[in-house]
Amino acid sequence: MKLILEQAEAATPLIRVMKFRSASGNALSGYSAGAHIEFELGDTGKRRYSLVDWPSACDLYTVAVQREDTGDGGSQVMHKMSAGQTIEVELPKNNFSLVDSAEPVLLLAGGIGITPMISMATQLQKQSRTFQLHYRARDASRMGFADSLTEAFGDAVSLYLDDSNPLDVAALMRSQAPNTLVYLCGPRGMIDAARAAAVSAGLPESAIHIELFTTAEIQQGDTAFEVEISDSGQVVNVAANQTIIEALESAGIDVMYDCQRGDCGICQCDVISGIPDHRDVVLSDAERESGRVMQICVSRSKSPRLVIDI
Repeated sequence: MKLILEQAEAATPLIRVMKFRSASGNALSGYSAGAHIEFELGDTGKRRYSLVDWPSACDLYTVAVQREDTGDGGSQVMHKMSAGQTIEVELPKNNFSLVDSAEPVLLLAGGIGITPMISMATQLQKQSRTFQLHYRARDASRMGFADSLTEAFGDAVSLYLDDSNPLDVAALMRSQAPNTLVYLCGPRGMIDAARAAAVSAGLPESAIHIELFTTAEIQQGDTAFEVEISDSGQVVNVAANQTIIEALESAGIDVMYDCQRGDCGICQCDVISGIPDHRDVVLSDAERESGRVMQICVSRSKSPRLVIDI
């Protein structure tokens, strides 16, 4: 569908809040807390941003985009949009929805990963559910909405800056009730540390829900390998600078996927033989150790060939 940028304003020098209405004048499609929409940014490709909902009602789609001057260009395109400009988007999707439960909830956000957590906190508050929202950022320029969060959610909110008031994630996880549901959103380093701390504190991995705000990156030492499709026997070469999904699509093989960041689980496939190099945040430690399943959007191979069932 097509949207028109109705309003844009700066939350911080790096974060731009953008509100869109339908270009057709029709009502916008509904969605649940944690959902995102994917923007078509021309030559830059597609970029997805979480939808932001506050307790005060709004009939527009709201996203917040943090400008990354050394990134891949998507945020820069979004920051250059002007009011009245039209853009195409896909309908809202949700791979990070809240579990319908009476259990207490811990929301932990890093940087611009706060955006889906705002909608989650809004929903939890409306449902009178017990929750905590902990929000850390590198510095004040990357912490948007601090005052608005405190105003909306009061004592449920705790704020941390790495350069002055760092978060002790291990202590935070140890303080949680054993039945707490944990939602993590932010950069990979924070996600890995928080997940490990939660498991170490005795929280079950099944209670931990994750969304990354970083994309797959080529790592030093990555090399080419082959992927064989088990049912057809077709062999595809995956270059050092390609993901498995990119290689399969280039070879004309249709693949089901969404996030391309290793956090939604939609691209998971069975491993028939070979040794996967796991780089996702979806699988449990036991699943990784088994080597029998993998997320082909980000993970690679430690063996010359992987045989997979897609």
